[in-house]
Amino acid sequence: MFLHYLQLGLASLRRNPLLTALMVMSIGFGVAASMITYEVFRVVSSDPIPHESSRLFVPQIDNRGPRYNRNGEPPDALTYTDAVALMQARRAPRQTVLYAVGLSVMPREPGRLPFKALGYATTADFFTMFDVPFLHGAGWPAGSDDTGVPEVVIGRQLNQRLFGGADSVGRELVMDDQAYRVAGVIDDWNPQPRFFDMFSSNGYAEAPQIFIPFAYAVAAGIETYGNNSCGSGGKRGSGRESWLRGECVWISPWVELDDAAQVQGYRRFLEGYARRLREAGRFGWAPNVRLRDVRHWLDYRGAVPPESRIALAVAIGFFVICLVNTIGLLLAKFLRRAPEIGVRRALGASRRDIYRQFLAEAGMVGLAGGALGVLLTGAGMFGVGLVFQPQIARLAHLDLRLVALSLAVAIGATVLAAFYPTWRAAQVQPAWQLKSN
Repeated sequence: MFLHYLQLGLASLRRNPLLTALMVMSIGFGVAASMITYEVFRVVSSDPIPHESSRLFVPQIDNRGPRYNRNGEPPDALTYTDAVALMQARRAPRQTVLYAVGLSVMPREPGRLPFKALGYATTADFFTMFDVPFLHGAGWPAGSDDTGVPEVVIGRQLNQRLFGGADSVGRELVMDDQAYRVAGVIDDWNPQPRFFDMFSSNGYAEAPQIFIPFAYAVAAGIETYGNNSCGSGGKRGSGRESWLRGECVWISPWVELDDAAQVQGYRRFLEGYARRLREAGRFGWAPNVRLRDVRHWLDYRGAVPPESRIALAVAIGFFVICLVNTIGLLLAKFLRRAPEIGVRRALGASRRDIYRQFLAEAGMVGLAGGALGVLLTGAGMFGVGLVFQPQIARLAHLDLRLVALSLAVAIGATVLAAFYPTWRAAQVQPAWQLKSN
């Protein structure tokens, strides 16, 4: 019977091609606008590491005081002194620090020019804490965090470029005239947003390709390739050593805490650490610390661009307008068929049959509108960069999941929109229609 209703609906749509085209276009454009903005919003607002986000935390310590901090919040990174102190305290089961680096890679083949590779100076726990997937080898041993051995973990793209994708573990890679031993090769990995480096505004950057030991990077004088904030009250000093021991913040810390008790214990440790610095004369204010997990950290750092929220709200509003327009068109279409409805009712069709027929017809309109919406969504993905930043726009793409969602939304919304016109059509009195004819 359902197939019969679909056939009746298709015949009805063919009788009014202009009206049908208007409804399909209205649904199609509304779905496309909504799906494009939804895809962008989904990408930037999703949890980048959902199975671990509640256990990963960013420690923050106010080293500037109420006169220079922002709305009472501590800086978003740590000084070298504080980062090393937290690492040496070892109050978390796993902990890491990192800062962005950019090194010139010297290709092995003669005649090829050096190129810049971006990544991080970090510690061995980084790879375990953030579930970094490896193609070959692994991260360097924990001992390299103390000895400062020139080792490197490289990304899949860099491995392909330098070694043709082969297992390069144990081979040498020269960067900035220094030979590094390849400890491991990671698979394609670039969580979005890149929660662990929001401080350097690298939340949506290209995948990092090099990772070197933090201790070696500092000892070798490798400068940060990310942000270096000395603030209004910071003391940079005139040389590297004075800057290193000064109050400039440039290192991002992370700790992994398994339960609420460990979280409370680590927070007390941060407060005690800040209190001891005040007693030592370095700070002149009460302890001001924060300990945010991944989700709260991303919210605090504004990982979701405001334009994505605005665009999504506008697109949903546009879709609602399209649905209202579709309701009007369906109402006009259905009521014009009052004589047909009256005859069917007189021949024994129930109101339920009228509902089934007209809702099936609306579902076909929704399916056609969804198909048009999928095509427009695919075309619209090429123009996302006109509204959003390029590094965000490139994350949005049309896949099977979005195609299925577009079709489901189009059909579901159109069927819901058809309920009122169908209800009005089902109220037609057979006797009145038969008398008028």
